[in-house]
Amino acid sequence: MNVTIKLLRPHQYLKNLFIFLPVFFAGQALHLDLILKAFIAFIAFSAAASAIYILNDYRDINEDRLHPRKKYRPLAAGTVSKRKAVFLMVTLFFTGSLLMLSVSLQALWVLLAYVLLNIAYSFKLKHIAIIDVCVIATGFVLRLFVGANATLTPLSMWIVIMTFLLALFMALAKRRDDVLIFMDTGKKMREVVAGYNLQLIDGAMMIMSSVVIVSYILYTTSSAVVERIGSPYLYLTTIFVLLGILRYMQISFVEKNSGSPTRVLLNDRFIQMSVSGWLLSYVWILYL
Repeated sequence: MNVTIKLLRPHQYLKNLFIFLPVFFAGQALHLDLILKAFIAFIAFSAAASAIYILNDYRDINEDRLHPRKKYRPLAAGTVSKRKAVFLMVTLFFTGSLLMLSVSLQALWVLLAYVLLNIAYSFKLKHIAIIDVCVIATGFVLRLFVGANATLTPLSMWIVIMTFLLALFMALAKRRDDVLIFMDTGKKMREVVAGYNLQLIDGAMMIMSSVVIVSYILYTTSSAVVERIGSPYLYLTTIFVLLGILRYMQISFVEKNSGSPTRVLLNDRFIQMSVSGWLLSYVWILYL
């Protein structure tokens, strides 16, 4: 049972919390009916996402067996049969789709777009440098649209732009880890590694981090945003964004351990404190 749960990668569901952000930033998080819809959408999306993770693991069995960490995944390690994995994949996809349909037809279309994009990623796009990280970042944006459509909450262009840029930054950090493994062992964990080197990734991460910070400052100082939120102190939250990005860069460049953004968030106290401070400051500004 534990091996089957590991196949679903439940720790990755942390990414799906982006579904709640449209309601949160719209100041509607105290409306329980909207939170319930967002929660159902979260469960539905998580089920479909697990189906995609299984597909990726199925496709990457041989590559994962060469990876120092991924070789312990159930399919790569042989602890779960391919037949059982395919059955789980199909079951999770249809369960997630039907559950999402119960919330919103529009949200279901977004979910299906996510699934199709990731199928294309598994079979082709993950082998194309730059396109691969853009697909990963687009997945986070689609989570926002699922939340917005499930709760009928307007989605700000600012949150879409910054989510894409931040996700792209983290995806590049993930690829950096693959490049480092290739440099240390001579083994390509992914074919796409051939399209990257440290100079490209480090430069791109510098650009993305700078653009994220500048975009966030523009957002917090925008007169339209300040008027909508009703507080002139939004710019103070920039400190948490700066701290979080600097710490993530330290993890990537100094500690060389940015292969899994989800595990970084789950294990790094500094990142957790930065995110908590950022969220609590928004709770204070939006709801108190």
